[in-house]
Amino acid sequence: MVKFERFTLGNGLTVIVHRDRTTPMVAMNIIYKVGSRDEHPDKTGFAHLFEHLMFGGSINIPKYDEPLQQAGGENNAFTNNDFTNYYLTIPKNNLETAFWLESDRMLSLAFTTKSLEVQRQVVIEEFKQNYLNQPYGDVYLLLKPMAYQKHPYRWNTIGKDISHIENATMEDVKAFYAKYYNPNNAILSVAGDVAVDQIRTLAEKWFDNISAANGAERNYPTEPEQTVINEQVVERPVPQNAIYMCWKMPARTDQGFYTTDLISDVLSNGNSSRMFQNLVKGKKLFSEINAFVTGDLDPGLFIVSGKMINGAGKQEAEDAIYGELNKLTDQSVSDQELDKVKNKIEANLVFSRLSVLSKAMQLAYYEMLGDANSWNEEMKKYRAVTKAHIMVKSGELFQKKNQTTLYYRAINN
Repeated sequence: MVKFERFTLGNGLTVIVHRDRTTPMVAMNIIYKVGSRDEHPDKTGFAHLFEHLMFGGSINIPKYDEPLQQAGGENNAFTNNDFTNYYLTIPKNNLETAFWLESDRMLSLAFTTKSLEVQRQVVIEEFKQNYLNQPYGDVYLLLKPMAYQKHPYRWNTIGKDISHIENATMEDVKAFYAKYYNPNNAILSVAGDVAVDQIRTLAEKWFDNISAANGAERNYPTEPEQTVINEQVVERPVPQNAIYMCWKMPARTDQGFYTTDLISDVLSNGNSSRMFQNLVKGKKLFSEINAFVTGDLDPGLFIVSGKMINGAGKQEAEDAIYGELNKLTDQSVSDQELDKVKNKIEANLVFSRLSVLSKAMQLAYYEMLGDANSWNEEMKKYRAVTKAHIMVKSGELFQKKNQTTLYYRAINN
């Protein structure tokens, strides 16, 4: 069990503190509850743009990285559909530097024309390099708007179209910052050889004077029930034919998420999994195949992706995949198979508790889900999943009317 203490500042900033006496390093993690689902459909990619802008200098600190590196610290960040996460590690003796840095960019970014243009170009190049100019790079630019008709998950974190970032104005980014980068929309967690009173003093000193903002509305459009198969075939200069199939699945905090996650592991977690043994090693139809869940806060996607060999086509690939999916509905998984995937998840959970950075990140994440202590309860929820649950959930999940399929047909360069 990971023990922690929690307190909330007057401006709404939630602070989580975990004491770990085994290391001289301290980890700080800040989650801002803003992701790509919070963007306007005509101004997408802003949450990811801010991941970059937050390192472009704040009102009192022109270069974020310099003082952190001088203090012996390291940092990084990531963005997804639901939130943006900033994290750092620093020697315990220099911890106040972290509070100074993070509070100043929460208080006020510099918002210079130069910083905006530099980060805009970084994001544009990332869009081109990772999504437009590499094989299968546009998969989620194509798949997500097929799978979602109304919900903002229908665009990728990088943005719906590169023009949205190209045309982003200073007024646009300032408005986005003012709406979401506030103490009452953030969770701060600290893990290391620290005392809660010490962290409370530092948090009050550096964050208490930052004003709260009006709460951001979370009225996301409800995705209508899918009633027909969505399919698209594209021709691309890719090495192999490829198929991406997905089905709507329960939200991250739904009990059905745990069953669905275990289903994905039964199918493709490791070389002993069903899909590897039967479709890669056995039928030699795929060079690789994976099943995974998106784990979004709202109902997400269960995705199966596969690269075919020997010129296999769409229907052959689809039939082979459904052959494995139907087995889950028609016959129970064995006790040994279910225990194996549960044990792997438990091992990963144990491993995630070894480093102070992982503990700071996970405590903030589970607090965002509703309660940091739910991290300690996570394995119980997986253990509660039975073979019957897997059969029933598979039958609910893998219905043709709930299917979206994107097929890449390889063409010569």
